[in-house]
Amino acid sequence: MLAQEIIRAKRDGQALSEAQIQSFVKGLTDGSWSEGQVAALGMAVFLRGMGREEAVHLTRAMMHSGRVMQWPDMPGPVLDKHSSGGVGDKVSLMLAPMVAACGGYVPMIAGRGLGHTGGTVDKLEAIPGYTTTPDPARFDRIVRELGCAIIGQTGDLAPADKRFYATRDVTATVESVPLITASILSKKLAAGLQGLSMDIKCGNGAFASTPEFARELAESIVAVAGGAGLKTRALITDMNEVLGDEVGNALEIAETIAYLKGERQESRLHEVTLALAAEMLVIGGLAADTAAARARLQRALDSGAAAEKFAQMVVALGGPADLMERPQAYLPAAPVIQAIPAPRAGVLSAMKTRDIGLLIVEMGGGRRVASDAIDFRVGLSAVRHVGASVAAGEPLAMVHSADEAQAQRVIAAYQAAVTLAEPGTAIAAAPIVMDVIG
Repeated sequence: MLAQEIIRAKRDGQALSEAQIQSFVKGLTDGSWSEGQVAALGMAVFLRGMGREEAVHLTRAMMHSGRVMQWPDMPGPVLDKHSSGGVGDKVSLMLAPMVAACGGYVPMIAGRGLGHTGGTVDKLEAIPGYTTTPDPARFDRIVRELGCAIIGQTGDLAPADKRFYATRDVTATVESVPLITASILSKKLAAGLQGLSMDIKCGNGAFASTPEFARELAESIVAVAGGAGLKTRALITDMNEVLGDEVGNALEIAETIAYLKGERQESRLHEVTLALAAEMLVIGGLAADTAAARARLQRALDSGAAAEKFAQMVVALGGPADLMERPQAYLPAAPVIQAIPAPRAGVLSAMKTRDIGLLIVEMGGGRRVASDAIDFRVGLSAVRHVGASVAAGEPLAMVHSADEAQAQRVIAAYQAAVTLAEPGTAIAAAPIVMDVIG
């Protein structure tokens, strides 16, 4: 099947057949399609769109372009969660052991930071010894024995998507709902899942900046996943402020440990974690409804069962056995820690969340290019949230920096990224879960 004829068909607004889509994916995998041809079809889809059936065919074809995991004889449902990315989003680190403590099996293949958003794999690599690239047999064994393992993406799962995404990234065709849908779901389907909980972040710190775009993406993912045989629910969640109290790799691991041990659970972070994990339990038949699921998850937290699962996962993947008891002994700490003072008294009314995420990248906590090394130490802690009243000079957050000069730059940039209303101003709390799809 000629590549140029497939491109021509989509350029002219025609729906591609399953055979045409399979020919394209084969060309992605074996290299018979040139970069120019891949880019041309990507742009044609970006401009002309894809119907649901086409998106299902593309998802399935990319899923089968590499290894597809199998989980035979599992005693419980194989479940996962995926987020479209946010600032301070460490939900996966808490959710996987919580679901495992409730009888689910979570083979979570996570990503690295992308743009202004932090990556789960980068956070885990702040733990000394933790390997995010175990061999398949070890990964399989850990999931079966413990109920969860969080690792990095492997090149043999949906390799066609990896090539297609790399081309889309440099040809301004990333923001296509059907292509985003197929990219996410092809990897999740290749992981052999039976149920998926999607977190579509929405707001000024999210890829989906408007509720309309977030809803379009959520509906597409739920529909295409269903068409491909994967039960999926999508939550649209607020990302107009930092999620949790800490931002930065080692700091977010420390917050995860404190959360699982019940020492500190920021309310918005707790709510979105419970909401996403509850959907997983219901999808997997581990709870009759979300109320029952939330109660079971809370018991897993309160009893210490979820914390124990996280500790066991860390040890199984090479981390220290006493990380939960002595995180400060293992997690790297920044040499300079300073308060970011409020320039005047007022009520925190808004955050430029994306700017705060980019600030972490500029400090070295994220990557400008793929080859950059991560500084796991840097970030922000004790972040004050929208609605908080502050006096003049009171900390808006604490900056953890590599040196004094960096700290001063961050202080000025952070002050510019937040808005203070007059003292006494009432700020309505935005719901963390904005909508549920599916």
